[in-house]
Amino acid sequence: MIKNTYASERKFSTRQVVVIGLLFAITIILGATGLGFLPIPPFKTTIMHIPVIIGAILEGPVVGAMIGLLFGLFSIFQAINTPTPVSFIFIDPIVAVLPRILIGVTSYYGYKLIKTKSKTLNIGIGAAIGSFTNTLGVVGIIFALYLDDYANALHVSRTFATNTLLGLILNGFISAAAAIIITVPVVMAVTRSKSK
Repeated sequence: MIKNTYASERKFSTRQVVVIGLLFAITIILGATGLGFLPIPPFKTTIMHIPVIIGAILEGPVVGAMIGLLFGLFSIFQAINTPTPVSFIFIDPIVAVLPRILIGVTSYYGYKLIKTKSKTLNIGIGAAIGSFTNTLGVVGIIFALYLDDYANALHVSRTFATNTLLGLILNGFISAAAAIIITVPVVMAVTRSKSK
């Protein structure tokens, strides 16, 4: 009896399956068509972190991590199929996949643990934390593991390479703003529909 109860608790609810399916579909469309990756040389910026954040805030860190895994796999796919001089970095799952899985974890716990009186603000905080997990995670790992290779691939100095990576962190504020603008109304709308 205990075993059956535990097994039933581990299953996803119908709503979670629907949310996962919908966000997986959006992620697949964005990833397969390349619409989720916007070329800003030498990298590609992304909006694919947004379905991860939405899934995590709505349905929890496991769901968010699953969608993040899919995002990461599409990063590898993009690196192989539409290469840039630094695409070799994104073939590494530590760069392409790990930070994307963590988006789902940090956005959920950011939303749950940093409590204000405003649900809208809580969602926005979770979205911002998830977005910066992606930006700082990817850039930080590139800096730690690939700085010299990155500089050599672009034929620039180590200092210039470092400055371009810092520029990507500044670009992270734009990504975070986009995540907040899209995530807040979507999560609020879904939450309202669940309460009816």
